[in-house]
Order: sequence, then structure tokens, then C-alpha cells
Amino acid sequence: MARDLLSVPSPAALRRLAVDAAAARVPALRAAFRAGPSFPTTAAHPSLKTNHHDLVTEYDRSTEAALVRALTEAVPGSRVLGEETGAHGDPDHPLRWIVDPIDGTSNFTHGFAMFSVSIAAELDGELVAGAIADPAAGQVFSSDDTGAWLADLDVDRAAAAPALPSPDHPGEASRAPEAGAVVVKDERPLAEVSRPAPDPALGERGLNLVTSYPAGEALALEGSAALERFGELVRAHATVRRTVSGALELAYTAAGWADAALYVDTKPWDVAAGVHLLRAAGGTWIGGDHTAPIALALAPDRTAPTALRVLDDIIQTRLTAGT
Repeated sequence: MARDLLSVPSPAALRRLAVDAAAARVPALRAAFRAGPSFPTTAAHPSLKTNHHDLVTEYDRSTEAALVRALTEAVPGSRVLGEETGAHGDPDHPLRWIVDPIDGTSNFTHGFAMFSVSIAAELDGELVAGAIADPAAGQVFSSDDTGAWLADLDVDRAAAAPALPSPDHPGEASRAPEAGAVVVKDERPLAEVSRPAPDPALGERGLNLVTSYPAGEALALEGSAALERFGELVRAHATVRRTVSGALELAYTAAGWADAALYVDTKPWDVAAGVHLLRAAGGTWIGGDHTAPIALALAPDRTAPTALRVLDDIIQTRLTAGT
């Protein structure tokens, strides 16, 4: 099959498709999140995948199925790589969507407001757009070749309306809201709500770092050395938070709400949309591309030498162990 890049929508249009697809899943996830025992189906009934740290719910599966359907209908023939159901679509199509239906399933099941729907658009291996919807906060982060954006989500029922010109991309038509659809409103550049770097005089002591390291798998591979590395991070930084939601951690880092994020043993669906958002916002991704399992994210205008040293140490330890 000949590769027809001209038939693929522009990055701006792909961003809009990703935003709409992610936002459409927000009402069901909001309804299930923290739902009480009287709710017909709740998020609080997960199954185990690989171990007790790795959970899956009916909402992960139903959300992914809906995203696969929406994205492949929007761009016929395009591929999807999903966390729960793997690869879909024409393997020769140049466009691949990378989807995490619920990033932070453990948080979702426990009623902790740190989970998201993450969608990245990858064209011939290069990230070109992405969206990360935060159902609990009612917001969606997104990015394309023009920059990074943040919008609010109105989950009230919306009346059907014709397609209108997109205000941020003249000439691109925004998708018309349908009855019951989530309305994306008040979209603004992410820079308008971003936080500047802490006082340089504080050095690393002023930085807020987020990480899920060391998870159980890292402890099994690295033993007490993983705990020593974590202690080094705690000593060096103002705070070290374990929020267990890779996509939102990257969204927060892109906005400067977190200063750095350390990733170990991640998968592409955990970080692909966030990596594009981070770079579009002027941040830095160190350690490889969006398929790298170990990496460090830095918010714009930040440096984190201790976290970088820990990153290098982990990589060298894994290389030596052949893992």
C-alpha cells in the first residue's frame, strides 16, 4: 500500500479530533468516579492484570473500545495502539493513535482525583499532536505544531450545531457538538496558566518532582538501591510526589505546576501525548523518544541535576543487569 501522507489531516485537525474523542469519554468516567454503592456499576471493582499494582476496570475496556471506534472513523484506515487491546487498523497507514483509556486506573478505582484519558497522534513514528482529558478537573490539555493549550469541559448536554471555524486555527473547522456531547470551551494557550520556574537561588531545593519510582517492579530488579535513589531525590528537592498518573504528571510539568517528572518502566501509551505537550510548551524530555521506558521530563526553564544523575544511574544499572 502506498503511503499517502496528503490524506492525513493536519496536526491542528488531529489535535481537535483527539480533544473531541477524549472529552466525549468524560461524562461516563465522571459518573463512575467515586460513585456510591447504589450506582449500578462503579469504578471500585477492578481486576488484576499483571499484579496487585496493575489494575483494570470495565471502564478501561469500554473507554478504549469507544476511542478506537471514534478515531478510526474520523481518519479511516488509521491505526490505534491501545493499552488494553493492543493494535488495531491498517498496519501500513502512516497515522497511529496511541491511547491510554484511563491513565491512573488505581487512582480512578480508589476515588483519588488524578487520572486521565490520553491520546497521541503519531505520523510515521513522529508525534504531531495529542490530548489529555482530566475528567475530575473538567479540563483538557492538548498540543499540535502551533503550541500547547488548556481548555475547560462543559459536560452539560449541548444542542446540535453546524461546524464553525476554529478560533485558534482559522480555516480549520471545529467539529460540531452533538446532543449530549461535551463542549470544549475557554481554550487558551497553556502559557497563560503556567507557573514560572522557582527562585533560582533555591536551586533544586525549590523544585517539585513527581515520580512513581520505585514501583514494585523496580524494587524487585534493583533492591535497596532503588530506595537509596528515592531517598536522594527526597533530600534534594522541595517535594517528591507519587501521583501514579504519567500523562497528567507530564501535563502538569508542561504547565510548570510540577518542575520535573521521573519515569521508569513506562509504556508509550503512558507518556506519548504528554511528551508532545511538554515539548510544545517548551519543556524537555531526556532519555530518548516517547517509546523510552526510562526518562526525565523538565518543565520550561528548569534544571534538575540530582534527578538527571539518578536517571543515568538507573539506566546504567538496567544495562548492566541486561534488563
